[in-house]
Amino acid sequence: MTKGTLRRPTEDAIGADLHAGTREELKELTDNALLAKIRSLPRDSELRGAACEIIVERYSKLVRSCVRQYRGSPEPTEDLMQVGYVGLLKAINNYNPEVGDSLSAYAQPCVSGEIKRHFRDKRWQIHVRRSAQELLLELRKANEELTHQLGREPGEDELADRLGVSEEAMREARQADLVFSTYSLDAPLSDREDPALLADVLGDDDPGVEHTIDMESVNAHWDELPEREQRILVMRYYGNLTQTEIGDRLGISQMHVSRLLARALEHLRSKLVDPPEEPSSSPVTAAAARVAG
Repeated sequence: MTKGTLRRPTEDAIGADLHAGTREELKELTDNALLAKIRSLPRDSELRGAACEIIVERYSKLVRSCVRQYRGSPEPTEDLMQVGYVGLLKAINNYNPEVGDSLSAYAQPCVSGEIKRHFRDKRWQIHVRRSAQELLLELRKANEELTHQLGREPGEDELADRLGVSEEAMREARQADLVFSTYSLDAPLSDREDPALLADVLGDDDPGVEHTIDMESVNAHWDELPEREQRILVMRYYGNLTQTEIGDRLGISQMHVSRLLARALEHLRSKLVDPPEEPSSSPVTAAAARVAG
């Protein structure tokens, strides 16, 4: 539980540990005395292991208390207990008796903080702002407390007053709850023999929407192009003509058509693409091609 280079103890040292006190005697020691013993003994000392077990058992109720407020979450209680014990071990490792005289006061925020980090970093299926995540956890706790006090489910206004937040913040927290857990697209919608699947009732991406957006984006700057360059773009992407065929119709060379085409696309690119984008990505060229399709 402490860092540093440790030497393997001799058999005499181990024997001294075993005779230094029984488990019952260790239970009578204060938190600070147990911590002092833990930090003074080698890692593979049996006495050290016993002292560690005792202090963890001593604070198991604190871990359960921190986990209890998350009973309404989809995360299994057993998993949250394991996360809480990680926070407890961190507290035991970092606690300094010279700075504070209460391991309990120091450990409680460590355990709660570890559980909150678990929800914030690992449970959310879609990215949600941290403030909304934390408010949702506080909302669940406040809802439980007010339900016990009032003998009924509290209203949104009562919860907002309890937490000191606006109704808009409450709505954001409620929306965050919707993305806390995700469901498989193959999940059945009923328990019938041949039920419909979730994917059957969800809408699909409409390629026409992206096509319309591309058209509107290009159209916004279309009139900035000379008439001849407009005609070249139309013949190339709508008429599907080659540069040679376009040159024959306009009475200019294929090389000239290539230069005019490149200039027109570069102008549109400069208007529609953010400055950091590299020209080689040619998103406007692809957009023009989709518009032509």
